[in-house]
Amino acid sequence: MGLFSAHRLACEGVSVSVVDRNTAGRESSWAGGGIVSPLYPWRYSPAVTALAHWSQDFYPRLGEQLLAQTQIDPEVYVTGLYWFDLDDEAEALAWAQREGRSLRSVEVEAVSRAVPALAKGFGRAVQMADVANVRNPRLVKALRAALQQMPNVTLHEHCAVSGFIREGGRITGVHTAQGDMYADQVVLAAGAWSGELMKTLGIELPVVPVKGQMILYKCAEDFLPAIVLAKGRYAIPRRDGHILIGSTLEHAGFDKAPTDEALASLKASAIELLPALADAEVVGHWAGLRPGSPEGIPFIGPVPGHDGLWLNCGHYRNGLVLAPASCQLLVDLMLGREPIVDPAPYAPAGRLA
Repeated sequence: MGLFSAHRLACEGVSVSVVDRNTAGRESSWAGGGIVSPLYPWRYSPAVTALAHWSQDFYPRLGEQLLAQTQIDPEVYVTGLYWFDLDDEAEALAWAQREGRSLRSVEVEAVSRAVPALAKGFGRAVQMADVANVRNPRLVKALRAALQQMPNVTLHEHCAVSGFIREGGRITGVHTAQGDMYADQVVLAAGAWSGELMKTLGIELPVVPVKGQMILYKCAEDFLPAIVLAKGRYAIPRRDGHILIGSTLEHAGFDKAPTDEALASLKASAIELLPALADAEVVGHWAGLRPGSPEGIPFIGPVPGHDGLWLNCGHYRNGLVLAPASCQLLVDLMLGREPIVDPAPYAPAGRLA
């Protein structure tokens, strides 16, 4: 959120400083799976759907732009997504018809032919053929590289923010480990840590860390041609044969340590989906912290009573898919333009204590 907000603002000619306590882009954006869709899009509110649809249509162009600018390919890879044995399949199909999305029922036998590695025993399947995944570590690496090329952007990394500079009723900057930094506007896009920073202003922002763990296999490039999802766990193929398996949902504060219990659970899910993975080696296991929020609806817009302070945070499980729309909406609001979607559902006003 921070990198892409900065990129959108910088493209409009705004001078931007990005301040990050670590290397920029190395938190949940790095750790996630990169599916360019909510896992179960029909289960979300229209507020999430509106941002997701705009972003899904934008992603192919974004990948091309970043590759041309940085020579780093985010690998926006259209594979489609299969769901199996959904309890709410009728609701999913009704949602797709209502929203004009390409989700449909398919015969399990046809899926088995298309995805030979898939386990047997599933009874029903639905498919959304146009779902992509993006290689999220490469996406944030490309965004960071793009910002480093722009003369109106400064990156301050390994520079923790401890609070805000307030003059009267206005936020005029931030206190950092490298000294105070002043700005006409401040955007808080600190992911799971956003709530902690808002507490320094006496504001309760309901954004909390929700831990997620994932594992990675390396297989043949043609092992898995599509994303598959059953019982809340998914397998995501990369172009080079890496297979991501995710993810856990844990309320463990800011603890990011991978655990043996999660590793065993994820391996079991992997084998349940794709039995051949029983003989494959796990080449990666990590954890990240999602910015959990009520109903997964992000906070985007100005903070009442604190002129100059803006939020773009709280995207929970859908940060990657919602980012382009969220950041474009933020820029539209900051520059006083007609917003791409109705901003009311995301406005901090009325949602903060």
